[in-house]
Amino acid sequence: MRKRIGSQILAGQKAEAGGWLNLEQEAEVEVTSEDPKHPIESAFLPKEPSGWRAGFPGRQCLRLIFDSPQMLRLIHLVFTEEHQARTQEFVLRWSAGEREPFREILRQQYNFAPGSSEIEDYIVSLEGVKVLELEINPSISGGDIRATLAELRLR
Repeated sequence: MRKRIGSQILAGQKAEAGGWLNLEQEAEVEVTSEDPKHPIESAFLPKEPSGWRAGFPGRQCLRLIFDSPQMLRLIHLVFTEEHQARTQEFVLRWSAGEREPFREILRQQYNFAPGSSEIEDYIVSLEGVKVLELEINPSISGGDIRATLAELRLR
C-alpha cells in the first residue's frame, strides 16, 4: 500500500473477495498520524484484529486517493472502544479530484461505553469518486483520546 503520514492534509473497479474494493491496489492513503502498532492498513484488511489507531490524541483525517475514479455503492465502517466512555463524531466526504471541492456524505455521532462497537453500512450512489475522506473527532468533549477505526470497506 502506498501511504503518506503527516500532520497536514490539504483540504473500472477491481474487487477483492466479497466484492470489496482492494484498497491496497486501487488507492493511496493519507493519514494525519498512526500508531506504528496499529497502521492504517489494518483497517483495510479482512480479519485483521488490530485496526488503525492514531499516533496522537485529537481530531484525525484519513483520505483515500483512488488511482482512477470509482463508483461507490456501500461504505462499511466499524468503530470500537475498549476503555473509555465517550462521544465520537465523524464526517465522510468525497471529491471528484484532489483539487475539487468536497461534498459531505454524512456526519454522525456515537456514544461509546467501554467494550462497545458501532458497525455501520451506508448505501450510497456516488460516481466518479477520486478522493474519499473520513474525519474523526474521537471525543467531542476533548481529552487525551486517540481516534481508532477497526474496519473500512468499500463496494
